[in-house]
Amino acid sequence: MSHLILLFSLFLAPAFGDGGSQKSTPNLCSNDVSHKRQKRDWIWNQMHIKEEIDTPLPHHVGKITSSVRNSNAKYIIEGEYANTIFKVEETSGDVYAFERLDREKKAEYELTALIIDRTNNRSLERPSKFIIKVYDINDNAPVFVQKVFNGSVPEMSPVGTSVTKVTAVDADDPTVSGHATVTYEVTTGGEYFTIDDSGVIYTKEPNLDRETKSMYEIVVQAKDAPGFSGDSSTATVIITLSDINDNFPVFKHPSFHFKVPENISVGGEVGRVKVEDIDEPQHRNTRYSFIQGEFRDTFDIVANPYTNEGIIRPKKPLDFETVSEYKFSIEATDPTVNLRHFKPGNPRSISTVTIEVTDVDEPPVFSKLPYEFKVRENHAEVKTLGSVHAEDPDAAKRKIRYIQRRASPNGDYVRVSNNGVIQLPKPLDREFSSSYNITVAAVEILEDGRLSDRESHAHVHVIVDDENDNAPELVSPEEPRVCENAAPGKVIVRISAVDKDETSPRGFFRYSLATEDSNFSLIENYDNTANITVKYGQFNRELAKFHYLPVLISDNGDPDLTSTNTLVISVCKCNEKGNFTFCEERAKQVGVSIQALVAIFICIFTIIIIALLILLRKRHKKDLSGLGRNVAEIHEQLVTYDEEGGGEMDTTSYDVSVLNSVRKNGLKSEAAPSPYAQVQKPPGNIPPGAGGMEMMIEVKKDEADNDRDLLPYDTLHIYGYEGAESIAESLSSLGSGSSDSDIDYDFLNDWGPRFKMLAELYGSEPSEDFVY
Repeated sequence: MSHLILLFSLFLAPAFGDGGSQKSTPNLCSNDVSHKRQKRDWIWNQMHIKEEIDTPLPHHVGKITSSVRNSNAKYIIEGEYANTIFKVEETSGDVYAFERLDREKKAEYELTALIIDRTNNRSLERPSKFIIKVYDINDNAPVFVQKVFNGSVPEMSPVGTSVTKVTAVDADDPTVSGHATVTYEVTTGGEYFTIDDSGVIYTKEPNLDRETKSMYEIVVQAKDAPGFSGDSSTATVIITLSDINDNFPVFKHPSFHFKVPENISVGGEVGRVKVEDIDEPQHRNTRYSFIQGEFRDTFDIVANPYTNEGIIRPKKPLDFETVSEYKFSIEATDPTVNLRHFKPGNPRSISTVTIEVTDVDEPPVFSKLPYEFKVRENHAEVKTLGSVHAEDPDAAKRKIRYIQRRASPNGDYVRVSNNGVIQLPKPLDREFSSSYNITVAAVEILEDGRLSDRESHAHVHVIVDDENDNAPELVSPEEPRVCENAAPGKVIVRISAVDKDETSPRGFFRYSLATEDSNFSLIENYDNTANITVKYGQFNRELAKFHYLPVLISDNGDPDLTSTNTLVISVCKCNEKGNFTFCEERAKQVGVSIQALVAIFICIFTIIIIALLILLRKRHKKDLSGLGRNVAEIHEQLVTYDEEGGGEMDTTSYDVSVLNSVRKNGLKSEAAPSPYAQVQKPPGNIPPGAGGMEMMIEVKKDEADNDRDLLPYDTLHIYGYEGAESIAESLSSLGSGSSDSDIDYDFLNDWGPRFKMLAELYGSEPSEDFVY
């Protein structure tokens, strides 16, 4: 082991001791001649230096030395801060600091010492590490970790209640007594709060009232321990007083006045009374109570949880005619106030409330709600069940008219008369509906006879009591089948029944067969069911594939009713195990309802009526054609719609002799009133130049006007004649070709082949090839 000789610095006495000596090791450089090295020791001063030395640089730190005796020995140091902050004198081994050191930045420096031969740089001793320690001086003041601290404490807290904690940190060495010790002091606000050496702030005053002052701002100072001349620092602490429920609510007004109509609904809002509670909203729990006035059963006061207002609501209907004004006193209090902090001497908060009820035109009021009547079903003698009654609550006391508004089920089953009598127009059937409901409206009759637009409603409930008027009916089971070789006692099917009437819990049905002369028997199960079994066995499918078994079912009503039901049982082939192998399909019975038959007969009757009408019309037309046969022949000679006549001189297209013969024979119709309007011709005589044709046409026109059995042909005759008497002048187009019109029709040549003939007829240069 190498021995370290510790030397004190120039300011301290040298002292020796063992300190990290190291054994000598072989030379780091290789040598051809091997030899045993002499044991050598590192010797240096213990390295430590004060921080922030104010003497001129460099500052001597210590000395490193070795027992090596070599005139060419050279000391060097290595490490992070070697040859920058610290340097060594090569020959003497003295170490110097070339910068002022700050322990708060770095308290220790680790370096490595080496001794080498300056001629060949060969190491004469193995390297050794050493540490330079920096001594602390009290050169830092305590510093708060933050400039502003926040704290909170409930108001009215006792003395010594903890508020918050502040922290200040001193950067000096805490191992040196007094260097890092911090003391605290409240410099502003000390009359309300105090602080201990650990930085905890406590209350100093017991009656801190949030409603008086809700926030305090104090200043705390941190400095070194007493006896040390360190600097100090300060921080601000903002302390908020949290609210507690220590104040009662107070009415904002000594009295409140409200007006409300008498028809306000129960639970509606009459008005709101307002209070003031200086506590925060979460600590407002106002309760209102009556302290004077007997109206607790009429009104209720409930606090609004959001606004803390007292809402007055009626608990029952108000009536102006009975009480027109209510007056009472109420008190506002808070049952959750902490009585330990209650401030004595505060008066009770009481206010007077006046509610004025105003008169309104109210609808009629029914004396009883709802109305209920009972009646037996099918009771034909009962026509009136009772009556409903309503009155006008106002002073006018008008008469009331009753009107039915709704009915359930719909239909004219229950009526109400104008004076409120509940009537039955016909007996009720419980099986259709066990109860009937109607809504009756009561309406006031005004002075002028009109009905008021305000009405009230009452529900009328009619309950129909049952009577035993329906026989039980067989519940159709699955089609029962039996094997043709079934043994006696074999159960074929279990039957049950239903009854539309009400049945008592102990009610039961009785089953029996209409005849005992069959191969079947019936056994009751006494649970409203019965079994159909084989009586003798061995059915013959050749004789009957289906058996129709009449079953009698009776109820226990009063009177006792019985129904006969037919049960159809199929006889089937079965295998040895008794399983059905083949059964005949029974023909489905198709029936037509009475409504369908009525509809069919109505359709047939309608078709017969229509056919008769058509036949009569045709016969009437045939009679008309027989009466006017000669006139029709003349008409065919006069007018044909698809012909082009040649005018008055055209004697080839029409047989004029027919017209002349008619005129000569004097065919005239009997005088009869005409169904058509008589055409009054202007007075005047026929011109002397008029021909016979014109005279004949006038005669035919008069006959047509006065004949009630023929269609009017005068319009056709007017168009068929173009004579002197026509006010439309000539309608013939034969003379239009010789018109002196200046219209140029050459544009027809541009209209295509369809207008080629017109273009040649009216063109200026007609084609010579045109053949008419």
